[in-house]
Amino acid sequence: MPRDIPVGNGQLLVTFDDKYRIRDIYYPQVGLHNHTGGNVQRFGVWVDGQFSWIEDDAWTRSLRYKPDSMITEVRLKNQQIGIELLCNDAVDYHSPVFFRKVTIVDLHGKPRNVRVFFHQDISVNGSPVGDTANYDPSTSSLIHYKDDTYFLINACDELRCGIDHWTTGTKRLGDAEGTWRDAEDGQLAHNAIAQGSVDSTVGFNLHLSANGSSTLIYWIAVGNDYQSVKRLNQKILEKTPQRMMDRTEAYWRLWACKEPVQFSPLPEPVRDMYVRSQLILRTQIDNGGAIIAANDSDITHFSGDTYSYMWPRDGALVAQALILAGHGELSRAFFRFCADVIEDNGFFLHKYNPAGRLASSWHPWMMDGKKVLPIQQDETALVLWALRKHFLVYRDVEFIKALYTPLIINPARWMLEHRDHNGLPKPSWDLWEERYGIHTWTVAATIGALKAAADFAEDMGAHDHASEFTEGAERMRGALMRQMWVESEQRFARTATLLDDGTYRLDMTIDAANCALFAFDALEADHPAIMAEVNAIEQRLTVKTPIGGVARYERDYYHQVEHDNIDDVPGNPWVICTLWIAQHKIAIAKTSDELQKALPYLDWTLHRSRDSGVLAEQYHPYTGEAISVSPLTWSHATVMTVVLQYLLKHAQITGKPSGVVAELTMQD
Repeated sequence: MPRDIPVGNGQLLVTFDDKYRIRDIYYPQVGLHNHTGGNVQRFGVWVDGQFSWIEDDAWTRSLRYKPDSMITEVRLKNQQIGIELLCNDAVDYHSPVFFRKVTIVDLHGKPRNVRVFFHQDISVNGSPVGDTANYDPSTSSLIHYKDDTYFLINACDELRCGIDHWTTGTKRLGDAEGTWRDAEDGQLAHNAIAQGSVDSTVGFNLHLSANGSSTLIYWIAVGNDYQSVKRLNQKILEKTPQRMMDRTEAYWRLWACKEPVQFSPLPEPVRDMYVRSQLILRTQIDNGGAIIAANDSDITHFSGDTYSYMWPRDGALVAQALILAGHGELSRAFFRFCADVIEDNGFFLHKYNPAGRLASSWHPWMMDGKKVLPIQQDETALVLWALRKHFLVYRDVEFIKALYTPLIINPARWMLEHRDHNGLPKPSWDLWEERYGIHTWTVAATIGALKAAADFAEDMGAHDHASEFTEGAERMRGALMRQMWVESEQRFARTATLLDDGTYRLDMTIDAANCALFAFDALEADHPAIMAEVNAIEQRLTVKTPIGGVARYERDYYHQVEHDNIDDVPGNPWVICTLWIAQHKIAIAKTSDELQKALPYLDWTLHRSRDSGVLAEQYHPYTGEAISVSPLTWSHATVMTVVLQYLLKHAQITGKPSGVVAELTMQD
């Protein structure tokens, strides 16, 4: 089930499903730990003797954000009980506090007695073992805790602060469903404490006049001990919850719109999609620098693992978007994180958790009885490539000084050492993490990285290194054209497998990842071979259903929907693959009319997004429903990159300034 309207501040992240139920709470880092295990946190109302949870079919739902900010704007209506709920959610921009403001409106034209209930199914640090939930009379709040993690639940209405109804109890042990069942008669048992696999429910009394409304603000304050959450609760009471929500709304609007970008060449909905993508992307970035691929715990039901990790490749391409958007402080944090986790030999392993420790992996260290590196070489290459993009925009020499050896010289030397007899990279895993071999995507990324390293070395006066890296890039480009370009088919291979006799077996499956050849500066976008390759990708991988979009590759098996009609549906359409075609059209455009050929791909992406603006990884080719994780950080980053590249090219063609921070450097 897709995650919708995530809110966070880089320390605390809260995600919702499409029924507006909280599903994930991450703290103290984005992606680590998930304190709900993906279980539902329920929210319901009791009105004049009738009870309804908001997931009931009687409710209509609209889940959106306030314009240009990270505050939700949710409308829930239940005609049967005659109630409308207007909700706003936020995580304070500075402190680890989640707020939910609820305004209850009468629709029946008569006075109403209403009770609002919030259910907390918290498993502290991802496990219910050893948890405690207790009512705290000194703060009139309810607290869940274990070890060094505490959650304090409280609220204020228009007249007073504190909890009116509360209980704690057992969940998912024997016949115990959880304390949420206790709320359905409008009363709670006031059980003061429970330990082990526990949950809690709190309730609040409100009175509505005929056609009137009443408001309360509920919050969850998070900290490392009782005193810290108690102080945070007091801070909320003193500042008032509304004021803290107001300052958070203002902060995110300032953050998202700080650059004077001129969006007039693009339709207004595309501008809004760009701003929304910035904000959604920010929810997936940890303050310590880790850029997380996605935080949607439902994927565990499919794969047994999550996307809540930092892949250096994904992170580098997200960093590219942040660089273009003027968020240099976030790209700097990412590169510092990378410098801390990279191996001494100069390469990255598969992926890392937000704390910088090696994460789970399915890449073996031994294959066919031989020791191998369990890596994807493009991950090492793209961090270096993106670091050069950062430097070209910000020229922050002092920042680069500390990274010069670990992220530039060591990786470039390793990439030169890690080549076969023709000058191509030795085998590693592909970006899709499915095949082992020499991949066109990886070759392109490595060429781009070596060119970037050469430019850095030249800047630093290391002319010998610059010559060495340049020669390596040129030799690899020559090997690419000799070994992986097939003249008779006018296409590049997807993968080359080195045979015992020194030749290669080529996999000619059409793969959208070959767009890397122009995207990472391996070849010019208008090179005849690139023109032929991208044309083949567009023709063969476009999904020929009303949904449209571009698939990853022919017969893509990941979440495969269509197994028979492969000619029309080679795979499910992906946001990143569809937008790669737009990137190429932007790169080769020489006139305004040619540039506008990229717009249909942005329009396709806009129509795939949820009302909130959230984008998934891929979509059902017949229904358009989201498949796999949502939101996918890479999807939103690619929207940002394509929009800004479009504006930069428009400025280049027309001579009118774009306001994009990278304008002076990216037009060379």
